[in-house]
Amino acid sequence: MTNSLIDEKQIIRMLVWKRLEDSGVAEFPKPIIGRIPNFIGAEAAADLLCGHSIYRDARVIKVSPDSPQRHVRKRCLMDGKLLIVPTPRIRDGFLMIDPQKVPRSQLDFACTIKGSYHFGQKIRPEDIPEVDLIVIGSVAVTKDGWRLGKGEGYSEIEYAVLRMLNKVDEDTPIATTIHHLQLVESVPREVFDVPVDFIFTEDRVLEVSPRNPRPLGIIWSLLPPKKLREIPILGELREKMRDKAL
Repeated sequence: MTNSLIDEKQIIRMLVWKRLEDSGVAEFPKPIIGRIPNFIGAEAAADLLCGHSIYRDARVIKVSPDSPQRHVRKRCLMDGKLLIVPTPRIRDGFLMIDPQKVPRSQLDFACTIKGSYHFGQKIRPEDIPEVDLIVIGSVAVTKDGWRLGKGEGYSEIEYAVLRMLNKVDEDTPIATTIHHLQLVESVPREVFDVPVDFIFTEDRVLEVSPRNPRPLGIIWSLLPPKKLREIPILGELREKMRDKAL
């Protein structure tokens, strides 16, 4: 990634973070700079998502561990969906939470990061069941489905890992929940970026049509060595790919 692209993306992120703060809709945890921002209306956006057919028809749902998607994770458990949650920075891989093992009185706790570790079980990526819906957090999103995260590429890596293991495919719907102030005109795009198909704000649903193509897997030549060191499942996956090629 060139420095100019990095700078351009960061300018857009800073604009959105400032817009949310200045409008008074930014929520805890703060400061929101450097985070997938939580916002007033996150629960309403989650409700719109959970009323949609892509959610109703899904049995296994992967949801990011970010604060504004906490309401989505709670609804998944309330509604009996099998919940897949990536651990922060993917350092411990993925957790799978069986809603049948979460008492109703513990739902608020179970949808937090700490609660996910408590009620979830670590699962190897190859053992994850086929995912029916992906819900990711965003800093900025365009109406035609391109997004910016907080700049570390974890959503892209998570998707690429699952794609390489045939846990998701080109037709697996990808959604994000945001405040409408996070909508922007355009963002720089790169070959590893994962677009969204549905955007749920606090008061509207945007469906991207036509859908944008998505990456087929990890582009190893573009993966920073630091990520390989920090995320054990990447090294394991690369070894498996090498073994298959022999």
